[in-house]
This record gives sequence, structure tokens and C-alpha cells, in this order.
Amino acid sequence: MSIIAFIPARKGSKSIPEKNIKSFCGKPLVYWNLQSLQNSNIDEIIVATDSDEIKEVVKSFRFSKVKIYDRKDENAEDTSSTESVMLEYISYSNLSDSAIFMLVQATSPFTQTKHFNEGLNLFLKHDSVLSCCESKRFYWKDGKPLNYDIYNRPRRQDFEGTLVENGAFYISSVKDIKESQNRISGDIGILQMPEYTFREIDEPEDWLIAESIMKQFVLKKTTSDFSKIKIFLSDVDGVLTDAGMYYTETGDEFKKFCTYDGMGFQLLQKTGIKVGILTSEERDLNRRRARKLGLDFDFHGAKDKLEIVKDLCKEENITIDEVAYIGDDVNCFGLLSHVGFAACPNNAVPEIKAIPNIMHLQRNGGDGVVREFVELILS
Repeated sequence: MSIIAFIPARKGSKSIPEKNIKSFCGKPLVYWNLQSLQNSNIDEIIVATDSDEIKEVVKSFRFSKVKIYDRKDENAEDTSSTESVMLEYISYSNLSDSAIFMLVQATSPFTQTKHFNEGLNLFLKHDSVLSCCESKRFYWKDGKPLNYDIYNRPRRQDFEGTLVENGAFYISSVKDIKESQNRISGDIGILQMPEYTFREIDEPEDWLIAESIMKQFVLKKTTSDFSKIKIFLSDVDGVLTDAGMYYTETGDEFKKFCTYDGMGFQLLQKTGIKVGILTSEERDLNRRRARKLGLDFDFHGAKDKLEIVKDLCKEENITIDEVAYIGDDVNCFGLLSHVGFAACPNNAVPEIKAIPNIMHLQRNGGDGVVREFVELILS
């Protein structure tokens, strides 16, 4: 019996443009559910989209369980129901009636692998499973309380509260979805998730609140680990610059650096973190830039960046897990795969974006992406 996770990800979001791939806590929003599902008991993950850009971003993760489905335009409209694209895919793929179908929504990024697995285990006892969280709020309608007695108002700690859908996932069999034309039906089991998972990302203000929640409850260990960083290093071309090579009429070469990045290095130095650049090129203009910024390290003509940093770690008496590095192209692959804190610009090549656990930043190279990484560390 196959277990399918299904994530609808259309391009036409009005309130938050391109929200499915917008950077959320350093990675595209859709990444978080895909990562948790990849490590779960799910057999196959389907991302149903009408966007070429979403396809490329999802492919760049290189999750082995993920497949792309090109949804029809008629089921990707503002008025299209989620059930319409679910039924479209079920019909297209000719899934067995006994297959387990889990609808997962990218706008609920807090769901962890254990939640998906717990939902699947609960499904063994029910026709469908719905994810909810407890809300200890007092609800009213037409001047009347819906969930409490106004003459016997309970204290919050004594209040049972109300279970509310958090939009994380819905599980049913393919057979029941086809018969009911709905995501859940029959005897419905409820998997209760933590209260912080109530927030779904539908409006811009939701985004700001959700990032704060994510950092506090899901990524707390990761973000606190930033305090372990002893050395921060950056590639030059494609990171500190836009990867362009500019020439004057007389053949002189020049590059465009972002001053915000320079200040980022200084901000880190003030906290005691040593900073530097690591480039495979031999260019005097890179050396001049390094001197002007007052960097602690500047490595030029670096053919094997990983070995250089390993040697540096020995000299500084630290481990490579205490190094942060940002790079954008294949010559950074080895180093990015080994440092404790790896990040890449939004326009990095797919091979770099596919490195497990690398942070996908929102800005492009030369557009202040190093400063973005620095601010994430300092926050």
C-alpha cells in the first residue's frame, strides 16, 4: 500500500507573491515541508504546480522522494478548490484505491517529520485524519458565546479550549477521496499538534509572525548554534560581486562590490568573529578590497578551498563546525558541504542549492547577500 504526500503549489498567490518559494527563515517556504516529508514514512512526495520557477526551485533540493506534477491551469485559478487538483492528480496517476493520500499545505511550515508519522499511525484506526491544535480562546457569534459559560468563566489553565484546524495535513484513502470528492470523510481521527502551529501564512503580517514562531519553536537549536561561529568566510565572485566582469575601453577590469557587505564583516568583527574572503582568482582588485575592509584573512588563488580552511582551523585551534561560509558555484561545493554553517545566494547554481541543510538566502550575489547572512547570524 503506497503512501503519497501531495503539496499544491500554484504561482498565482495575490497577497504574498510567489510565497511558495519566497525565502522563509533562510530557505524557500516549500522547502520546510519537503524536508520533513523526505525523512518521514512517506513513499512519494508530489508537488503539483503550474510554475516553471517553482519546479526549478523544488528540483534544486534534490530530495529523492519528490516528483513534480504539472497541474492544469483550470485547477490553478484563484477560485479553484484544493480538491479539484487532488482529484485531477488521482485521475491522472491512476492511483490504487487502497493508496494513502496525505494533503500537505506549504503555508503551514511548522510540521515536523514526527507529526507526519504520527498522523499516518493514527490513520490505521480511522477513515481519515485531520491535524488540529488547541485554541484557548473564547468564541462568540450573534451575541452568544460558543464555547463557554459567561457566568462561569474558566481560567485559561482550567479551560479545555477548542480544537481548530491548523491546515498542516489531511489524510484519507484514494477510494474515499474519489467517493466523497473531499479531502476527509467518514470516521475522522484528530492529531493534535502544538498550539504554535495554529498560524497559517496567508497574509504579509502572517509571514512576519510565522518566521518568529519558526525560529522560537522549530529552529531554536539551529539559531542558537550561530553562537558557535568563530570564523566567517565568503567567496568573492558571485557573492560579494554580481559575477559580472566589467572592462573599460582600455581593457582595464573592474568589479562592483556592495558596501552593505563590507559593513557586515565589520559587524561580525565587533562580536569577536574573525572574517575573511576565499577566492580561486588571483586579482589585485580583490586584494585591494580585502585590505580596505580590514579582513582577518584573505586567500587568493585558492584551488582547494576545503583544504585551505582545514589548515586554517588547525592554526586557529577550532573545528570546521565553527566556520560559516557563503558560496555560489561548484568550486565552493566541497567547503560548503563540510562547514558548520553554509549559505548561498538566491542565484547560486542548482548543485550548490542542493547541498543538504544549506541556507538559501533571499538576495542575489552583489546585492547585499553577505549582509543578509550576517544579520541572520546576529539576530
